[in-house]
Amino acid sequence: MSDLFKGYKGKALLVLKKFKIRVWSETLIETTRGEFKGVILPRSENDDDLHIVLKLITGYNIGIDVNTVTNMKELGYKEAHYKIPEKEFPFSDDKPNVKLFGTGGTIASRLDYRTGAVIPAFSPGELYGAVPELADICNLTTEKLFAVFSENMGPEEYKVLAIAIGEEIKKGIDGIVIGHGTDTLHHTASALSFMVQNSPVPIILVGSQRSSDRPSSDAALNLIHATKAACESDIAEVMVCMFGPTSDEYALLHTGTRVRKMHSSYRSTFRTIGDTPIAMVDKEKITPIWTDYNHRRNDRNVEIYPYFEEKVTLIYYYPNMQPDIIDSLVESGYKGIVIAGTGLGHVNKPLYPAIERAIKRGVAIYMTVQTLWGYVHMFVYDTGRDLMNKGIIPAENMLPEVAYIKLGWALGQTDDLDKVRQIMLKPINREITEREAYNGYLIFQGGVPGIDDFLKNFHK
Repeated sequence: MSDLFKGYKGKALLVLKKFKIRVWSETLIETTRGEFKGVILPRSENDDDLHIVLKLITGYNIGIDVNTVTNMKELGYKEAHYKIPEKEFPFSDDKPNVKLFGTGGTIASRLDYRTGAVIPAFSPGELYGAVPELADICNLTTEKLFAVFSENMGPEEYKVLAIAIGEEIKKGIDGIVIGHGTDTLHHTASALSFMVQNSPVPIILVGSQRSSDRPSSDAALNLIHATKAACESDIAEVMVCMFGPTSDEYALLHTGTRVRKMHSSYRSTFRTIGDTPIAMVDKEKITPIWTDYNHRRNDRNVEIYPYFEEKVTLIYYYPNMQPDIIDSLVESGYKGIVIAGTGLGHVNKPLYPAIERAIKRGVAIYMTVQTLWGYVHMFVYDTGRDLMNKGIIPAENMLPEVAYIKLGWALGQTDDLDKVRQIMLKPINREITEREAYNGYLIFQGGVPGIDDFLKNFHK
């Protein structure tokens, strides 16, 4: 297909040829539904032949049904180049030094017009090219460790990250930022909370819900907030930095073991569960919410524990779950199972024999709650008591994903199940808390008059 009509075929191609319109043309399209002005974009090779893709002046893309087109006029032509050139970061003796590790994800991505998909394409150096404000905050050095979406992050990547962080701290870095896809960002934050302990500097994971070429992208502001926290904050923790409200007002710093992605597309998707965020961040200041965090230190001491047993799984219990699920995991060599149980930590009775067989085979089984908020209390009902008698261990108020990560980390260090239990039930970074903060559980129900009145005056 000619480069003049990239990706177009069938009826859409015929319409472009009829009016002599090329891809990348600034075009006025007259349709039965009105006039539209913008730039003709390449068509995804996997899409239909009935629409023309137009980028409006607002930056948003729309599809024009070719059956509605009555006329098209080319107003200009300029082929777009979506690659941002890498820029060498300016250095200043009076600014702190921050290391940015790139792993991929939407904060480091752009749209691939060949397929219509978002692809991890920007290197960390390109990020600076896109966000020059970073030079006002710190001296930034960058290193791309991976170029993957977060669903492809796993134990091997966690280990590489932990070791790289340890090396940078020993070299004297003032703060660390990790660009990461949001889908499993909380898994990586949890892993690093266990693998990197007693850090003297902030370690900030950051992502974005919307790719860098979208007008509503949160990538730049999230990166600015994360970098500011990494170089100026007194909070030496593994944290996630993302939008607080959906507006651009401020970001929140969440501790790595109590944070979770809670919405598929909202920019304010991350929430601290069962606790409060550590701090608020805006372009001007950092406002701590906690008072008992680990403070920044001047030494270079850090403890790195890059361990993980991959034969660990997390299963979400549902009614009528069959025992062969547990049996198949055991036969496949799994050493650890975390269950997200109902209520206070329950599963059905048909699973009991399979659980007994698993525990006799030396499989570590821990119970969490699929409610996310709250604690496992298996001593309240007969079901819970029976499960504990069979060897299932309550995981207190660990989030299911955090318990999965911690169990993999624990079994990566020892096969001794008593030692595994000691590791699992000893809090390291607030993954287990003595009590849930009174304001750690807040879910407002829309549609209720009082809440609707509240939302009219306050941001989401």
